[in-house]
Amino acid sequence: MPDLSAIVKAYDVRGVVPDQLDESVARAIGAAFVQVVGAQGSTVAVGYDMRPSSPGLAAAFADGATGQGADVVVIGLASTDELYFASGHLDVPGAMFTASHNPAHYNGIKMCRAGAGPIGADTGLAEIRELAEHGVAEPAAARGTVQERDLLPEYAAYLRDLVDLRGIRPLSVVVDAGNGMAGHTVPQVLSGLPLTIHPLYFELDGTFPNHEANPLDPANLVDVRRAVRDVGADLGLAFDGDADRCFVIDERGEPVSPSAVTAMVALRELEKHPGASIIHNLITSRAVPEIVLEHGGRPVRTRVGHSFIKTEMARTGAVFGGEHSAHYYFRDFWRADTGMLAAMHVLAALGAQERPLSELVVGYERYVSSGEVNSEVTDPVARSADVRAAFVDREVQLDDLDGLTVDAATWWFNLRVSNTEPLLRLNVEAEDDATMTAVRDEVLALIRKEP
Repeated sequence: MPDLSAIVKAYDVRGVVPDQLDESVARAIGAAFVQVVGAQGSTVAVGYDMRPSSPGLAAAFADGATGQGADVVVIGLASTDELYFASGHLDVPGAMFTASHNPAHYNGIKMCRAGAGPIGADTGLAEIRELAEHGVAEPAAARGTVQERDLLPEYAAYLRDLVDLRGIRPLSVVVDAGNGMAGHTVPQVLSGLPLTIHPLYFELDGTFPNHEANPLDPANLVDVRRAVRDVGADLGLAFDGDADRCFVIDERGEPVSPSAVTAMVALRELEKHPGASIIHNLITSRAVPEIVLEHGGRPVRTRVGHSFIKTEMARTGAVFGGEHSAHYYFRDFWRADTGMLAAMHVLAALGAQERPLSELVVGYERYVSSGEVNSEVTDPVARSADVRAAFVDREVQLDDLDGLTVDAATWWFNLRVSNTEPLLRLNVEAEDDATMTAVRDEVLALIRKEP
């Protein structure tokens, strides 16, 4: 087995098919996965997205897993959060074949322990890589079995029990599935409710013929924003390829920041659980911890990334967590992230009152943000050190929880080295646009200066 360091990332496996990730690699990872999670003689759930390579890779993974004596429940076409539902509902480890928002020639594997417990570089993924590279001998015990099970109806029913939308006012909703898995799950979850759904790109097509299924890129929100205005919808929802993230568009066709969604959902959870802890990563708006405190909650700041969020949720008992990238985590969903459940909370909040969404979120959007600005550099660590040196003697606070965060009275920024690419990721927030622009441009000049 070749060196897998290029495709085993911080949180999952991701690579080009078949050059980096093929069925032999998937089979080896399936065998190693069973060893690391201790699933011999037990059961593993496997799901896959709409990419042409996904069914074959999932079958190879299942072959490797059954070779180690594990039984495999194949849930078939699924969103990533549906796979997490399977893991939690059945209390078994799981593997989801998807490359999320990556282009069509990629695929990958997101893995979890029983109960949707996180697997990352520090929680088993490095061991899985090492075992897969060196090979895992098949035990003398009998091979496991493979069975198919459709969990989509149970997944939909579970979400609908968590957020009851039956009594809201009628809403008109544009949903852009991006030819991804939301085209499979949305009709099941949101049917029969007081919602008029205007579908965009619900046809499952892993070649992404209309636009990339990456709503973090504003270019991929053009169609949903236009459609919201054209049909006079109350809001729009845009999902990524595996539908674990959801971006929200207001009735004017303007994006609602994930930080505002985090604050909105946090308050709904605090209504049910007064005084509870709410997780926010260090790149979410400063407004989030402010609002949580104002409503009696306990904000908990953490690093970026699902394994860190899930670990902190378990440690603190937090009921909800949100990230700037539109990942939303719920204690009631095994602390896993689900874009669908977050979307349902937004629909419930909007439909419970008469104001348009743009007015509803005004109180949650207190500051001006740059969004994530990426810079490709040859030595990200050295450039980050240059930025630190430029700010260390100013009247600011510096911390290194995740990259470099510089915090002043009226602005802050975070600079992180990418886990997977030679990039520096910059996020800036300030009380006004002029300050944000000045800070952003100063830091970018330091990052991008000629050597």
